Amino acid sequence: MPETSNIDLDKTIINTPIHDDAFELSDMEKINKIEHHFAKIMQILGLDLNDDSLCETPNRVAKMFVKEIFSGLNPNNNPEISLFENKYGYKRMLIEKDITLYSNCEHHFVPIIGKVHVAYIPGKQVIGLSKINRLVQYYAKRPQVQERLTIQISEALKEILQHDDVAVLIEADHLCVASRGINDTNSKTFTAEYSGQFENDIVRQEFLLHVQNK
Repeated sequence: MPETSNIDLDKTIINTPIHDDAFELSDMEKINKIEHHFAKIMQILGLDLNDDSLCETPNRVAKMFVKEIFSGLNPNNNPEISLFENKYGYKRMLIEKDITLYSNCEHHFVPIIGKVHVAYIPGKQVIGLSKINRLVQYYAKRPQVQERLTIQISEALKEILQHDDVAVLIEADHLCVASRGINDTNSKTFTAEYSGQFENDIVRQEFLLHVQNK
C-alpha cells in the first residue's frame, strides 16, 4: 500500500503573501462578496448588467476565482501525495516533463501559460506520477510570480521526498507581457531550481537534454 504524505505544503516553503484571516470566510461567503464587487467594477466600466450576456458574469467570475483559478490559496485543497516503496531499486533520475502550467500573474491578474519539467533521483520511495502534476497545479492555482512558483514546487518535493535531489524548470508565456504594455507575443520566461545532485553539471545537463528532446 502506498504511504500518503501529510506535509503542510504551505508551512515548509516560500509562502504566497496572504493575510492572517484569509480563511475566516467560507467559500460561499467569498463568492458572494466577489460577485458584489465585480458587478461594481463592470458598472464603473460602463457595462449594462441587464444584458442577458452580462447579467451572470459577476457570479461566474466569483465562482471561477474561488473554486478554480485561485483554489490553490486554500490549504484545504492541498493534494495528498502518494509515496511508493522503490522496490526496484531504481537509482537514475525520474523525469516528468511538459506538465501543463496555467497560472495567473499577481501583478495584473492575467494568465501565465507554459510547461513545468520536474526531475528527482529516487531514494527509498517514489512519488505517484500524477501527484507531481497535482502538486504543480496546487501552487499554480493562485496569483503567482514564476520565480516563487519554481521554488515552491522544488521545496515541496524536497520536503516530501526527504532529500535534495530535485530539479524544476519552468518555461512560460506571460500575458501581462503579451496582451498589454510592450505587447510582445514572442518572448518566453525560463526559471530553474537545482539542488542536491542536480547541482552537478553532468547530472544537470542530462536532465536538460531529456527536457529538450521531443
